Formats: sequence, structure tokens, C-alpha cells
Amino acid sequence: MEKEPITTQGLKKLQEELEDLKNNKRPKVVAAIAEARAHGDLKENAEYHAAKDQQGHIEGRVLEINDIIARANVIDVSKIDNTGKVIFGSTVSVKDLENQSKKTFKIVGKDEADISKNLIYFKSPIGKSLIGKSVKDLITVNTPSGEKNFEILEVQYI
Repeated sequence: MEKEPITTQGLKKLQEELEDLKNNKRPKVVAAIAEARAHGDLKENAEYHAAKDQQGHIEGRVLEINDIIARANVIDVSKIDNTGKVIFGSTVSVKDLENQSKKTFKIVGKDEADISKNLIYFKSPIGKSLIGKSVKDLITVNTPSGEKNFEILEVQYI
């Protein structure tokens, strides 16, 4: 079983989702199944089948989260001395050399990655390009839309 790195925030978020699934969503779907059963014939009972499908999704997600937590290698970068190098869990500010725009990314694990929140998977093209680099380093990232060039402005361990 291969350990998968995760930030403390990512672990907390997964634990909250697991609690919500177990304490809120699971009981609701069990009640919906019981109510649908009370209506009689289950073959043509759309509510029953929808509730059973939802139960399957919930149980699958519970198993998936339990597996992720069991394999988690929690990394708290706030407890690591900031050497200025980009590491897993660090927050990196970069300048796009093409249009001079500034962006900030946090380097995270697979289950936390969300580009809309600037959470970048450490094995993604930009994550791989940033890991190990320092402030003022120039990086080139091969993206589907072409080559992008960035300068690292700041590295934080927060």
C-alpha cells in the first residue's frame, strides 16, 4: 500500500466529508429507502431505485475516503524550516513572463487538487516544474495550450 502525501488541511477536509457522509447523508438515504419500501412494489418504484443508487454512491465514497486516510502521509509544512525551496505543501507565488500576471499556487496531493482554488497536484506539469526550485528561479511548463514561462517570486510554508 503506497503512502500518498496530503496536507493537514486536506486531511481535515476529508475527515469532515467523512463525518458528513456518515452522520447526515447516510441516515437520510436509509430513511428514504425505508419510506420507498413502505410504498409497496419495489420493481417499479423510482424513489426506491434512486435512493439505492444514492446509497451506493455514499458507501463507495466512504470506502474511498477511508482508504485515502489509511494511506495518508500527512505533511505539515508550517512545522518545516523555510529554506526557500518549493516543496510539497508550500505556497508559491509566480509571475507569468508572457503577460506579467501574478498567480499563487499551493502544491498538494491528488485528492486535494483543485485548479479553481489554485491547489496544484505535485505530479502535474506545473507541480513537477516547481518542486525543488527557489525564489527568482525561472521555470518552463509544457501545458496543453503551449509552453508557459514563470518566475518564482515567493515561497511560503503556511
